[in-house]
Amino acid sequence: MKRSLVLGCAAVALAAGCATASAQSKFDIVVGGDAYFQAAYVDQDIDTGLRETEFANRFRLTITPTAKADNGLEYGARLRLRANNGAGNSRGTDNDRAFIFANGSFGTLQAGVINGLSDEYGIISPNVEGIAGSPDAQYINYYVNASGAPYVLGSLRTLESGDASTKVIYLTPNFAGFQIGAAFTPVYGSSNTNVNRVKNSAPYRDIGEVQATYKGEFGAVAIEASAAYQFGKADISNTEDLSSVHVGANIGFAGFKIGGSYAFSGDSGYATGTRGVDDQQVWIVGANYTLGPVVLAATYTDAQGIDSAYAGLNARAHLWQAGVTYTVAPGFTAGLEYSYLDNKVGTVNNDANIFLLDTRFAF
Repeated sequence: MKRSLVLGCAAVALAAGCATASAQSKFDIVVGGDAYFQAAYVDQDIDTGLRETEFANRFRLTITPTAKADNGLEYGARLRLRANNGAGNSRGTDNDRAFIFANGSFGTLQAGVINGLSDEYGIISPNVEGIAGSPDAQYINYYVNASGAPYVLGSLRTLESGDASTKVIYLTPNFAGFQIGAAFTPVYGSSNTNVNRVKNSAPYRDIGEVQATYKGEFGAVAIEASAAYQFGKADISNTEDLSSVHVGANIGFAGFKIGGSYAFSGDSGYATGTRGVDDQQVWIVGANYTLGPVVLAATYTDAQGIDSAYAGLNARAHLWQAGVTYTVAPGFTAGLEYSYLDNKVGTVNNDANIFLLDTRFAF
């Protein structure tokens, strides 16, 4: 029934907005993107056979064709290409956004490859780079551990909202700073032209997500907050269903921003009858201060639950981060950040100190 409500709301909204639409002939095409280069130094407890330094880079290109009908309906599509991977110099290009959209008095409808509601629109604490979005997760790319880390370190909002499978999302118009959204994903891990009607072939199916957000200003004080719930049916037998909640809020004043968030996902995805593994949860507190072109930031993250490989190991991590970011020119930043990861998976402790030089360009 929840799935039917999500799809029904989206269909009615689109029909209401498009009933009298007539397209103009002109389409505007907006091209944007971003790139980063990173240099890391890592000192971790278990480092046999590991180097201490490494570089990484990524480039993303976003293409958005849009048009506006005579009745005010705005419609178009978005494609985000990524220069991705590169192991053994086997470089590849993929996409993590490929969807069509329509905006009108009914709200916004998106359909295609896109992350879930809380990943796209959920509020989380200021990140260590001082750039809008979630706390920095790039450090984890340089951390090597056979047993990984808590799974929730890669899922800081609702547990599987970062899954960019094909889905539909509906957002209401903004009312006095409030907005409600709903999303539906038929099959976890299925995107673009892939069609997967086979049961017991993915972790979850029939995934729904609902979220409420608020953004407002009261004089010099800015407030933003969100609350989300994600649910889905386990597609593999003898596995727990998906049930995950996330709440977050930030307050900004006089160059300062402080906030935090909490996500609880319980035993989502665990093998039925799993014992000795904590419920999945992660909470974060963070703050940053902007002084001209300089942003100073710090965050603390506490995560626990099953290991990242879902092998049934209990995992617990404490993460302290601090960083400074300098805006060299519009769209061009350079930053230095430090992460200390206190990580225990099963009976193995593997702590790490990670220093990361991060240079970014966005256009």
